[in-house]
Amino acid sequence: MVSAVLALWNRFCRYMDVVIELKDRLADRSRPTTGSPAAFFYDLGSPFSYFVAERIERALGEVDWFPAPALDLAGGADWVRAEAIRALAEREARAARLPLVWPERFPANARRALRAATYAAENGAGSSFALAALRLAFCGGFDLQDPEILAVAAGAASLSPERCLAAARDPSRDGALSATARGLRARGVRRLPAVRLGRRWFEGERLLDAVALARAHAL
Repeated sequence: MVSAVLALWNRFCRYMDVVIELKDRLADRSRPTTGSPAAFFYDLGSPFSYFVAERIERALGEVDWFPAPALDLAGGADWVRAEAIRALAEREARAARLPLVWPERFPANARRALRAATYAAENGAGSSFALAALRLAFCGGFDLQDPEILAVAAGAASLSPERCLAAARDPSRDGALSATARGLRARGVRRLPAVRLGRRWFEGERLLDAVALARAHAL
């Protein structure tokens, strides 16, 4: 009797492992899909994501936008070098001729904002919400952890502020964010922003220059 119960338990555990693995794989937004457009992966706490976000659709046309936590990638360790990041971001802002206003807290934990961004992506407003949030953070200097600021971004994306804030408070959304970060790492991506074009990957603050160069060489 005991051996039969143990065998049944082991089968159940193996089944649950498969279910968890499948759920994790489906939550990973870095997976290429047949016929999908370019994909843009960003962190709302990153000024470099803001710089690329302002130009990406002009450069690439239709793009799917997906949030991911930069701290979960190998390059996330760079965020402890706040002064170096600020200096590089200010140079990039001048080069791109974009305004840059630092939030009072930088670097900051953007986890709640990223949860809200997953809700926006699920409801067809991934790009509009992300762009609004990035502009609020790095054009306005606002704190994306502030519910009022997230509500403004939701309104700009024509989303329900109440549902967006509920998503921001929902820790169950962290699983999809982490799964995407793991998928990016598995594909060799070590920092955000990043772009997937077909099977090719580009990353970093100058990724659009790299994409343009790759396209020119392909002609």
